[in-house]
Amino acid sequence: MTEPTSLLLSRLHAAGLHDVVAVEPATGGLAATAGFARRGDGTSVFAKAFGEPSPGAVFAAEAEGLTVLREAGGVATPDVVLADRDLLVLSVLRPRPRTEAFWERLAHVLAHLHTTTRHPRFGWHRDNWLGRRRQVNTWEDDGFEFFARHRLLRWLGEPRVEEALDSADRAALERLCDRLPELLPVRPACLTHGDLWALNVMATPDGRPALIDPAVSYTWAEVDLAHVWTTAPPPEAHVLFELYAELTGLDRDWRERMPILQLRQHLAVIAQFDPDWGAADLVRATLAPFRRRT
Repeated sequence: MTEPTSLLLSRLHAAGLHDVVAVEPATGGLAATAGFARRGDGTSVFAKAFGEPSPGAVFAAEAEGLTVLREAGGVATPDVVLADRDLLVLSVLRPRPRTEAFWERLAHVLAHLHTTTRHPRFGWHRDNWLGRRRQVNTWEDDGFEFFARHRLLRWLGEPRVEEALDSADRAALERLCDRLPELLPVRPACLTHGDLWALNVMATPDGRPALIDPAVSYTWAEVDLAHVWTTAPPPEAHVLFELYAELTGLDRDWRERMPILQLRQHLAVIAQFDPDWGAADLVRATLAPFRRRT
């Protein structure tokens, strides 16, 4: 088996970055092999690749997401140095500071992204990826239809999901989808990051919040909020939620909606990883009120 750093080094050289002299592994990612590549002039870039052939134009879609977040949403993202079928190379960011002030700045960044990029339809002009699985972005006029079909029911055909959820679970998910208009408020579509957990929050060299690893689409803003809310954000992040709610005018019930909105991410985790870090149990807990009593 090829060592991760050797894989990246060979991919970098094959892509024309012949001045890369060494690669140090990076931690945190789940789907791809990642590392920091040191160049002959002493500078570094971040690189990532899949050990097996990449699933379609995954890196081109990711690079597009980074660009649109920056240009349309005003979000700091790493610069794209290179993106081809087998390799993504980005400028290097720094770890985020462990301060409430940082998360306050992120609240303003997300509020600006979600309130200035509204769109009349739900979806995106192409499919992209969550990890190694396709994120279906077929355009829909109705947000409930989009979320039900392309963010929840879409995962039921995945082998790991079929194994993890029994027929009663799947029927409960279908009933939940039928009732989405009762469970969630009507909200407009806006540009979303799409995979916004704490590990995808970084900082620019001058300390501003920056985001990585997007799976962009136009959908409900609370999909982003739910992801960071339910994936063990650090204690200092509490100011993000309070300020974001104030800046965007969220109602008092927004916390109650988070488990339903996060079903989409839990299903994606089940589809890709074994173990699933408790995702199947969380799905079953959220679906419990929608199971038929016998």
